[in-house]
Formats: sequence, structure tokens, C-alpha cells
Amino acid sequence: MKNIKDYNLDELKNEFIEMGEKPFRAEQVFKWIHEANVTSFDEMTNISLELRDKLKQNYTLCIYKILKKQLASDGTKKYLFDVLDGNAIETVLMQYHHGYSICVSSQIGCKMGCKFCASTGIQFERNLTSGEIVEQLLAVQREENIKISNVVFMGIGEPLDNYDNVVNAIRIINNQKGINIGARHISISTSGLVPNIYRLAEENIQCTLSISLHATTDEKRSSMMPVNNAYNLESLLQACKDYIEKTNRRISFEYALAKDNNDNLEDAKRLVKLLKGMICHVNLIPINKIENGAYVKSSNENIIKFRDYLNDHGIVATIRRELGSDIDAACGQLRRKNLKKNSC
Repeated sequence: MKNIKDYNLDELKNEFIEMGEKPFRAEQVFKWIHEANVTSFDEMTNISLELRDKLKQNYTLCIYKILKKQLASDGTKKYLFDVLDGNAIETVLMQYHHGYSICVSSQIGCKMGCKFCASTGIQFERNLTSGEIVEQLLAVQREENIKISNVVFMGIGEPLDNYDNVVNAIRIINNQKGINIGARHISISTSGLVPNIYRLAEENIQCTLSISLHATTDEKRSSMMPVNNAYNLESLLQACKDYIEKTNRRISFEYALAKDNNDNLEDAKRLVKLLKGMICHVNLIPINKIENGAYVKSSNENIIKFRDYLNDHGIVATIRRELGSDIDAACGQLRRKNLKKNSC
């Protein structure tokens, strides 16, 4: 059966027309799914029994089961969801003063092979569909009885490697007749798939683009992120400049600081030179320690010095608040442990 959450509102209207139903019925069902967050078609009380039966025969609501849930001392919650085909994905809920943010996965596994990521070394299985991405948000809202205000595509997977499904999921999440989260409260983090950065600039979606940069030379970045062998720093930064020009949106550059690797003054100087004149922000990340990982977190003193140098030279930089540090905080850690346990 088809996952009804895979359809944006326009697509759902077309589905209903093909079934011989009026388009306004699709709007009603869309609201039940994404606004009321129902778990069965029988809860859609303003829909006829005949239409409910038709929906049950042709569609599923794709309701996730929680395999595991971790709670950190700072309130961060991490979920391992069963995606109903034997695979599992991670989702993280974070609470800030401005509300709740959710970090969603876009793929089951990842092809990028970044050396500092816990998803590396775990076999890539498949892309998530739009509905499977959206259900992460809906499942957490049901479980916690909350309204999420910000969505970050920074979980397992490379969002721009699953381009069509991720963009469609954003349109579903952004729709005013459903979850209704503003595009400026949605962030996409990419390792730097240059062709799809150009595509995203043409989508007329006012979301925030975050670039996983992490190094200031091609040699060092390629050693950390194999994607740099395909799309080097020059081509990546040119795509970023095009994105800023087309969207008039600030880009956020993610920079994970690893001890004795990319955290010295020369790195900071090169970073200033690379980003000079761009509408951007640098998010400095104390790198997460992962099992068998090659990198160790930079010292707090070095992180502060790095930030201060950037700010003093015209590049706005902040240090990301560490959340979930006493649970499996790094992307892919919980899924990795679950796979190991099941293989024993």
C-alpha cells in the first residue's frame, strides 16, 4: 500500500481526483494527518465511512514504533524508530528557550564516508521517502504532546543525496494547512553536493542552508570528507555564493574542531580568507567522540580562541551548545549500537 504521508497537498488532491473524490476532501484528510496528527483513518470523523474505507484499502498512515528512547540530563531526547521494513533510524529532540527543535534523518545509512561521523562504516540501505521523513516529526509530537517549531535535516544521511524526497518533505512540513512550520525555521545540512546546492537555490524555499565545511584546505578536507574529492572547496564556495545571491539568505558553515587537526590559528586565518565578503555565520562544533573515531575534541581554550579570532576579523562565529553529551549524541551512534546488538 502507498504511504499517504508521501504526498504534498497538491499531489494528494490529484490522488483524490483519480479516486473520483472532490479536491476539498484531500484538504480535510491532509489536515487530519498533519495538523490533528491522527493514527488511524477512523479518527477522521468529518469524512464519510465510504471514503475512510477507500483510504484504508489503498493507503497506510506509516505510524512508527519507538525501538529505543534515550533522555539526556539536559533534556535532549533521542529516538530509535522502526521504519516498518526491518530498518531503524534516529531522530533527536532538543529544547531551547525559543521552543523545540527536531533533528531528522533523511536516509537509512549514508554514502558520504565522513571520518568523524558515526554513520560511516554502517551500510547504506536506502533513501527515506518524504512521508518517512515527516513521520519522524509527527511521531515525536505524539509521543511528547508538544508542538515542534524548528526542523533540522542533520540526522543520518546526506539530505541533498535524497534531494526530491527532502524538498517534498519540506513543502509538506511548511504547508499552512498542516504542520505549518515556516521555511526559515527549517535547516538543511549538506556535506557539499554542489549540483544540488545550485538546484536548491532555484526552489524558492526560504530555508536555511548549512554547509559542513570542517577544513580550510582541499588536502585536509578530502582526508576528513571524501566528497571533497568530487567537489573541492573552490567549487563548493562558488555554489554557496550563488545560493546567497539567488535567495538573499545567510549560509551557516559548520566547522567541527578536532584537536591538532583543524583548530590552530593558521586554520582560522584561512577560514577568514575563504569566507570574507559572504553573508554567513560559522557554527563551531566541539567534535563528538565516536567509537574507533580518528578525532578528539579540541580544548575549550582553543575553541574559544578560534571563535574570537573569527569574530575579531569580521566573520560572525558562535560555539554550538553541547546537547545530549551523556547519551549517544553523535549522528548514527544509537543506530550503530542497535545494529551491533542485533548481530551478536
